[in-house]
Amino acid sequence: MAGKATWAALSTLALLIGCAGQQQASTTTDGTGTAATASAAPSTPGGRMVKSRDGRYEGELIGTPAPGSRFAKLQIGMTMEEVSTLIGAPDNMIRHETGKRWIPFYFGNDAQRLQVIYRNEGCLTYTGGNVFGGGGSELIRITVAPRGGCLDT
Repeated sequence: MAGKATWAALSTLALLIGCAGQQQASTTTDGTGTAATASAAPSTPGGRMVKSRDGRYEGELIGTPAPGSRFAKLQIGMTMEEVSTLIGAPDNMIRHETGKRWIPFYFGNDAQRLQVIYRNEGCLTYTGGNVFGGGGSELIRITVAPRGGCLDT
């Protein structure tokens, strides 16, 4: 009988932990698992929030791309493949995990970030996928920094 009580207590605890990891009612999900709030603010002074090309979420644009530059052709929400086809391959790439990686039962596509560097242009940040390797590769931040210094890792 004690084994059944212990099993029931552990099951209840696991359920409570899973429910605690759910998003608050004040946020909405953008369809890819990434939470988007109604009053999102840029993470960097001088940055501005812009809608993705399909309107599902907001991304960040830091700086202003020069007219005719490669970054002027980009839109938040493009995939990495679309960007590479449009403006060419990046010069460098860095992947890192976000804090969402450690949320129990998080199945969104933003458990990792992928930051690519284009010399003399700046950096692009993509969602890097979930903890199981799926999803990701959507452009969420464009950092115009022709002189470098745009890495946030």
